[in-house]
Amino acid sequence: MTAFFVATLTVKDPTKMQAYAKQAAETFKPFGGEMVMRGKLGAVLTGGDAGHQMTGIATFPTMPDLEAWYASDAYQAIIPLRDEAADIAIAAYDVPS
Repeated sequence: MTAFFVATLTVKDPTKMQAYAKQAAETFKPFGGEMVMRGKLGAVLTGGDAGHQMTGIATFPTMPDLEAWYASDAYQAIIPLRDEAADIAIAAYDVPS
């Protein structure tokens, strides 16, 4: 079952955000992850304030692959940079078969 990592965020430090995004994408590879979308909020079409500026979405072959990536030493090592770069909410989603 395909799994998606969805991050919604508000950037605090653009330079650190660029560094984090590059490093995070590199950590996906050993787990079969791939960044499929990174974008700035263009418009809220319904529901009021979106509460964030940007969204990033990555896909992984399975939820266990996504969870292994998140728990990996490589990703855990860049969490302090992530927290300096942005206020971020991260969720994981399974795509039903």
